[in-house]
Amino acid sequence: MIQLGLIGYPLGHSLSPKIHRAALESCSLEGDYLLFPIHPDDHQGLKILLDRVRNGGIAGLNVTIPHKQNVIPLLDELTPTAKAIGAVNTISMQNGKLTGDNTDAPGFWAHLHNFLTMETQRHVPSWPAGQGDMKSALVLGAGGSALAVVYALVNAGWTVSIAARRPEQAQTLIDQFPNLKSRLSFIEYQTTTLHSPLSTLSLLINTTPVGMSPNIHHSPWPADLSFPPNAAVYDLVYNPLETKMVKDARAAGLPATTGLGMLIEQAALSFQIWTGHTPPRDVLITALH
Repeated sequence: MIQLGLIGYPLGHSLSPKIHRAALESCSLEGDYLLFPIHPDDHQGLKILLDRVRNGGIAGLNVTIPHKQNVIPLLDELTPTAKAIGAVNTISMQNGKLTGDNTDAPGFWAHLHNFLTMETQRHVPSWPAGQGDMKSALVLGAGGSALAVVYALVNAGWTVSIAARRPEQAQTLIDQFPNLKSRLSFIEYQTTTLHSPLSTLSLLINTTPVGMSPNIHHSPWPADLSFPPNAAVYDLVYNPLETKMVKDARAAGLPATTGLGMLIEQAALSFQIWTGHTPPRDVLITALH
């Protein structure tokens, strides 16, 4: 019986149980995936739960807000990816050590690559017109999700501008990648400053929670600012399935997607770490509909 689960707070709207229960069934494995809501201040509760992984009672855990960094001092080891990003979303026992990994970055990159490849094959008129080999992205937000996104992009050769309302948070993110600083820059998250890089952008990414259910009529993109004319739009929010930002971008003729594909990819990668099995992506997607 394989016991898996998710640590975070709150967890009321999580889709992870549906995804991982479908993964278990598709791989003919007996087990379950449960939610473990642990308050941000409940350090003892966090330690007790991680001890259950260490003792074999739980085979693996996902980690989401606000614990992606809180768990690090309680772990024995981090993978190179988790160490570089400074955040953990997957915990398991590896070679007798309680190990933190991060599948958000490779999960994001896998889905982004598929999305951009499909749009290129469709010959979307507005993208990537005139872009050539330019790979320039604007990331909205500088929190934990932005860390994984920026890590994936800069390691793939992109230049990235980070738009944040708190300069110190953006600087902390940039400092996380000392060897890649030449590819990173900061701009203030307001209409006047966001306007300057738009003409050269090939990708706009939202990593903030703005627009997430129940606030589905909100968008992180300023209402008085046009979208970048030659960019694809990627909103990490996946609940609702079509966010206001994605809807507005599509109305402007741009290719756009939510983060549902990233959710599926990072979940499948975590599941593979825990079980050694690779669940079919189509089964996981079907489980959400």
